[in-house]
Amino acid sequence: MEQVYLDNAATSYPKAPGVGENMKYFIENIGCNINRGIYINAQTAVEIVLETRELLSRLFNFSNPENVIFTMNITQSLNFLIKGLLKRQDHCIVSSMEHNAVMRPLLQLEKKGVEFTRVPCDNKGRLNSDDLYKEIRANTKAVIINHASNVCGTILPIDEIGRICRENGIIFIVDTAQTAGIQDIDFEKSYIDALAFTGHKGLLGPQGIGGFIITDSLAEKLEPLVSGGTGSLSDSEEVPSFLPDRFEPGTQNLPGIFGLNAALLYLEKEGIDSIRDREIELTGMFLKEIGNMEGIEIIGIQGLEGRTAVVSIDCKNRDNAEISYELDKNYGIMTRCGLHCAPSAHKTLGTFPKGTVRFSFSHFNNEKEVNYTIDSIMKILKQK
Repeated sequence: MEQVYLDNAATSYPKAPGVGENMKYFIENIGCNINRGIYINAQTAVEIVLETRELLSRLFNFSNPENVIFTMNITQSLNFLIKGLLKRQDHCIVSSMEHNAVMRPLLQLEKKGVEFTRVPCDNKGRLNSDDLYKEIRANTKAVIINHASNVCGTILPIDEIGRICRENGIIFIVDTAQTAGIQDIDFEKSYIDALAFTGHKGLLGPQGIGGFIITDSLAEKLEPLVSGGTGSLSDSEEVPSFLPDRFEPGTQNLPGIFGLNAALLYLEKEGIDSIRDREIELTGMFLKEIGNMEGIEIIGIQGLEGRTAVVSIDCKNRDNAEISYELDKNYGIMTRCGLHCAPSAHKTLGTFPKGTVRFSFSHFNNEKEVNYTIDSIMKILKQK
């Protein structure tokens, strides 16, 4: 049986070459913390951490590596940003395509007096920036946008939204879970104030490492949600005022940072344009054939313009969970079925509560795997 991994929107696999080796090297040859010692191993670790901040800064066209903050994952990053910023009577704007990493924190804060508006997208997941502009109020403090849907791959217009935010003095926060390492993201051009990222998806690194990039002006407004030892200013019990220490208490995931470092170097070498083009090429092959299958509906944008390599389908005459199960059990094809932690997006797309079968491609996939997947789906659909 073939083994085909098509769940890269959940986490990338395989990881970039060198990720595992770098993590192993840290554990077996360095192993110590940073900012806690002046011995050579600690200094070696410091250099890799700094280089990783610099690599992320280059990737997103950001000029201050010390403002790259490491967290466990993008969910933690978004919680730090949302809960550290929004206070009672503040108003926030989101799209109807947001992930629960944004919606659950906002619903928690709503019970404490924070207001938010969910701007409707169309049934393809597309957002009209004029609709967002109309929702701005006197107390609108922030706009939080998922750069691309984890359900159907639709890309939202962050350049336009960022311009609207800058012209109206509103903080702009971007969730890049599905686009970092795949789509060109320019921190300056898109007028971003904070960018949340995760290491284990398009960045091709390990799980357990993510972070956010933040401007100095927003960092001053953000209350640290977690505080503790940083290895700096150890004579004081006050939280450090400078970055990254202000938002990085405790022991960091240094094996994860070493793995992410290798992944980022790989991305620089390969070029994200090349990676994206390859993923879209494979997506086009899949869409062309799947769109001709009776009883299958492609959810979201059916063409290649304005999308990532994430494709959701709805099987009209079969149970989607059954299709996903049979793909795995009988053909070794790994997909994700359900609501993908994004009920708001599924309501927008008309697939709630049934959900979809999601296929998400990597540049490590190939034509043979795509054709095998198409043939497998056809065989399953022919079964009674």
